[in-house]
Amino acid sequence: MKGFVFPGQGTQFPGMGKDLYESSTIAKEIFLHANSILKYNITDIMFGEDAEALKATEVTQPAIFIHSVILAKVLADKFNPNFVGGHSLGEFSALVAAEYIDFEDGLNLVKKRADAMQKACIKNPSTMAAIIGLENNIVEDICDQINKIVVPANYNCPGQLVISGSFEGVDIACEKLIDAGARRALKLQVGGAFHSPLMEPAKKELEKAINETNIKKGLCPIFQNVTATSTTSPDLIQENLIKQLTSPVKWTHIMQNMIKAGLTEIIEVGPGKVIQGLFRKIDRNITTSSASL
Repeated sequence: MKGFVFPGQGTQFPGMGKDLYESSTIAKEIFLHANSILKYNITDIMFGEDAEALKATEVTQPAIFIHSVILAKVLADKFNPNFVGGHSLGEFSALVAAEYIDFEDGLNLVKKRADAMQKACIKNPSTMAAIIGLENNIVEDICDQINKIVVPANYNCPGQLVISGSFEGVDIACEKLIDAGARRALKLQVGGAFHSPLMEPAKKELEKAINETNIKKGLCPIFQNVTATSTTSPDLIQENLIKQLTSPVKWTHIMQNMIKAGLTEIIEVGPGKVIQGLFRKIDRNITTSSASL
């Protein structure tokens, strides 16, 4: 069985999508439509060489979403998944690619999500850190013991869990986790504490937009971040999307559940090869590749 998976924030790179724009009429039309929806030429930033401009959350998220969805559209009948999934932002790409949400609605949601997250980061300065080489339960227990905001945020693969919270909470947690045997506690270059209670203002802002979005029956089941289980229910998808910003990304559990469901091959749709690497850490027998024209 085949799964198409979509990457999240951090996979962007200067020049992303330019080859698609130049080689595909369909891609060019969607890129220009995206510029029209956003009311500025995001293609100028995506196709340019300014890596710093591309790193801004309000640019990065739409850019990765646009790149991923266009790649799925260009694949046409080669986009034939048994199920889909996406890491954090990638869940929105997966929903549009699998036709649960229209492109315009999806891009507007991603724009609102990015803007709301940026505002929440300014309101609550905060950070994240990757913890390498500890069991999940140890990280969870230590975070629970700290009297500051710090929570598990991204379960990326066994032995790699990202924590999220206030600067003080993350600093204390990193120190305690190193003492507990973590090989590394690496602070990430991010704008704030994604997938933590500090994103509550962004969640409230995004909830109205999600509730107003038409979510239809899609092409195949989607594994969602909040539950790590698959669904085809528009109502459940809506409910889980609202919870996503303040809940952990259960990507390790998603990969395990996809394999239990019979997954034999994953195709990564979007910039980078991060998701392929995470799957190989779960099961090296899974065939992995990047979507290509």
